[in-house]
Amino acid sequence: QVQLVESGGDLVQPGGSLNLTCVASGSSNVSGSIFFMYTMAWFRQAPGQQRELVAKMTYSGNIMYADSVKGRFTISRDDGKNRVYLQMNNLKPEDTAIYYCRDITRNAWGQGTQVTVSS
Repeated sequence: QVQLVESGGDLVQPGGSLNLTCVASGSSNVSGSIFFMYTMAWFRQAPGQQRELVAKMTYSGNIMYADSVKGRFTISRDDGKNRVYLQMNNLKPEDTAIYYCRDITRNAWGQGTQVTVSS
């Protein structure tokens, strides 16, 4: 199995930026990369709300974003380092949530990292 660990969450003011990192460890498959053939994603869950998809990126580079973050967030991956990133710019209070890294293909979740946007 794969283990996912997120980091980079913090308290920021509206308009600020954060970069989240997801580091994967465990079986890397015969490809030599944990992310090879895997679809990776970032989800978030705000207090009292359901977990929602923020951004998704396939192994081939196909990317999808939630409408609410399009143009502000950027998902990227470094398969050689088994890492997925989420660059978040122009943060808004409604972005406040726990952000989770997700390996959709292998149904794995990270523990989450808290992002709070408040003045």
